Amino acid sequence: MPNDALRADLGSFLTAHDAELIDFRRDMHAHPELGYHEHRATRRIALRLAAAGLRPMILPKGTGLIADIGDRRDSGPLVALRADLDALPLSDEKQVPYRSTVPNACHACGHDVHTTIVLGAGLFLAQQAAAGRLPGRVRLIFQPAEEVAGGALDVMAAGGIASVDRIFGLHCDPRLDAGKVGVRSGPITAACDRITVRVTGPGGHTARPHLTADLVYALGKIVTELPAALSRRVDPRSSLSLVWGRVSAGTGANSIPDDGVVEGTVRCLDDKAWHEAPDLLKALIESVASAYGVIADLAYQRSVPPTVNEPSSTALLSAAAERVLGPEAVTTTQQSLGGEDFAWYLESIPGSLARLGTRVPGSGQDFDIHQPAFDVDERAIGIGVRLLAAAALAAVRGSSVAPEPLSDGARA
Repeated sequence: MPNDALRADLGSFLTAHDAELIDFRRDMHAHPELGYHEHRATRRIALRLAAAGLRPMILPKGTGLIADIGDRRDSGPLVALRADLDALPLSDEKQVPYRSTVPNACHACGHDVHTTIVLGAGLFLAQQAAAGRLPGRVRLIFQPAEEVAGGALDVMAAGGIASVDRIFGLHCDPRLDAGKVGVRSGPITAACDRITVRVTGPGGHTARPHLTADLVYALGKIVTELPAALSRRVDPRSSLSLVWGRVSAGTGANSIPDDGVVEGTVRCLDDKAWHEAPDLLKALIESVASAYGVIADLAYQRSVPPTVNEPSSTALLSAAAERVLGPEAVTTTQQSLGGEDFAWYLESIPGSLARLGTRVPGSGQDFDIHQPAFDVDERAIGIGVRLLAAAALAAVRGSSVAPEPLSDGARA
């Protein structure tokens, strides 16, 4: 389809559906649901897709759904578009008509926007399929529980990316103006794991530390020396970062405790370093602990791997943005040490996650995600629909784009 024709079709679709999509987003924002409780959103999306002639399949746990667009007998490419449904356990502090009606639940990360965009792109692509202009298939993935880092794995366990050739997703970026799209080849978000180190020893009197094991001192050495040691044991280009968030030991000033704990997060942009991190940390912790006569036990809780955008998919997404939004809309986005479970899909299939600008252009307000006052310029919804619909059409039509070179830290 020529560029002008696609832009015209998208323009006509959004003229007819823009108000509906904004209403859908506001309704979802007013009724947020936490991970694995997204029953209302799942039901509403399923009903709307069914009304468009699609056959949504609800995931086994009862929240989240998948719907395919196009003829199942079509041997062309299968491209997936992904949205996430869940909200955050925060109070909504905005004074707007669509403010959250649910105590301690708020769409402060933009998942309501992501969901609305994939819904809108799906409705447009269903029209294209009905008109015989979809040479392939598109799978809409509305996953639950991104914030608790289990939803993507549930989608995969249900066969949600089986036979999928490529996957695309968007994430709201309140530091980027609405109308802009941030792209990046290679790592775009980090692995984010949690560690707990529990240290035990015999305890004793602070007057005689030489007769016991000075547990608090040993714990302090673990807190200070572990991040420093990592910086010398891991390639700095991997951006492996250990930051402590809680430390606790003892109850009295003159007693050396027999137990202490420190908790923190490990973030990393490199897949290889992420896989090696648990064994490396265990060895370093044991080395420090043994020097002070205490026992240290490491509990390492995996969350998500780094999100590493595949170069060809990123180039395709960039080309689609330029096609329907204009070259001035596309910018290179920074890497983030935040976690994103879209990474699990990219461990298995090619794809790319882009940043969607949601800030009101010229606004002095600078909302960040995960803040109780977070909101978006709703014109970003139409931008996202245009982008994902164009990217899906380009991918199923086998558009050829030259891959960008891998950035530092990207997988080969």
